[in-house]
Amino acid sequence: MPKYRRKTRGKFWPRVRALIWEKAQELYQMEQAKTMGSDFKGITATRKELREGGYFYTAKLIVLRKLWREKKGLPTVEEEEVLARYGANP
Repeated sequence: MPKYRRKTRGKFWPRVRALIWEKAQELYQMEQAKTMGSDFKGITATRKELREGGYFYTAKLIVLRKLWREKKGLPTVEEEEVLARYGANP
């Protein structure tokens, strides 16, 4: 193993960064599927394309907001939508 290899330092950001990249790829593919219709082939984007297209930034906001809500014990955005649609008491 080379000496110059960086050691993973934290527990939070390495895990969160992986979630952000995954969400960015998901957002990219959702948009591609919507715009291409039946011609969609499931192409993955490079990290550079995800950053340039703004997918990374959007994914970062979504992931960090979700983690913050989980930490505070608040309902997720999806749960809030269901509660608003059907009411708090089923």
